[in-house]
Amino acid sequence: MLVLGIESSCDEMAAAVVDAAPGRPIDVRASVVEGQTEVHRPYGGVVPELASRDHLRAVSGVVTAALDAADCTAEALQGVAVTAGPGLLGSLLVGLSFGKALAYRQGLPCVGVHHLAGHLAAAELAEPDLQPPYLGLVVSGGHTALYRIGESAPEILGETRDDAVGEAFDKVAKLLGLPYPGGPAVSAAADAGDERAVPLPRPMLDDPGLDFSYSGLKTAVSLAVAARGSLSPGDVADLAASFQAAATDVLVEKSRRAMASHGLARLAVVGGVAANRRLREQMARAAADDGFAAVFPPASLCTDNAAMIAAAGARLLLQGERHGLSLSAFSRVPLAERPWSAP
Repeated sequence: MLVLGIESSCDEMAAAVVDAAPGRPIDVRASVVEGQTEVHRPYGGVVPELASRDHLRAVSGVVTAALDAADCTAEALQGVAVTAGPGLLGSLLVGLSFGKALAYRQGLPCVGVHHLAGHLAAAELAEPDLQPPYLGLVVSGGHTALYRIGESAPEILGETRDDAVGEAFDKVAKLLGLPYPGGPAVSAAADAGDERAVPLPRPMLDDPGLDFSYSGLKTAVSLAVAARGSLSPGDVADLAASFQAAATDVLVEKSRRAMASHGLARLAVVGGVAANRRLREQMARAAADDGFAAVFPPASLCTDNAAMIAAAGARLLLQGERHGLSLSAFSRVPLAERPWSAP
């Protein structure tokens, strides 16, 4: 089954073609992503209206590029999978409308995919032997949560009570005068810094539960910046390194607790922040110490992409699931729920 995937939940317009069949790993035939860094750079973050307008400009060309790269025509497709939520509603509607129209024109089945289910599918693309049950740590600009992935609906074990860790990276980058996008900029600056130079809190680390919080950590960085007045390059490097260490230490420790308390042997770390080198290093060390396996997708599958959406959608299509033209977008929806799949 050749499946076209379309992802447009935030500021990337992406399309991919995968080849899927029961009983064998999914083959990614092509994956094309067009970002909007230059569109949003002057504002230091994603502007929803600008994101959706740029998606309108890009969607047809990106889908055509993916089909060309896969050496595939629209007539050869056997299904379409599109992100239905969560995300920016205007952005979602661009990809969803295009995908439904293409499916209708070609007489193809179409399915809506939960964005976070796509991220988890990215881990399974990277490690085909990854099978439930396992722990999923989703870390991105909009999400920070731990899920137990089993045979039935995913079970949420803990989530952020305020800001997502990726958003914290972006806001700290602005505080430090670093460019957008903030996550890679903070990580690069941290390479030259001392992560023990600035004492910063590890929010909720002493809390016995599995929830997270990042608003207080952002405030602590803001106060440290204000106390220094003007920042030297060394100050920026030390603050970036200290923040990165605090932010990732909590992710590692809460994941270790969840693995132990739920008796799981495998962990999948997905989402844009999963590309952070320190998080990967510290999680790999924890896995070696505790005796569990940690799976990280390659960087190209950590950030938003359509290969993960096509893979998750192909699984639904092979199970016989179909969604009609009434398929709509949802800006907020829990991972365990897929309201667009209701009859």
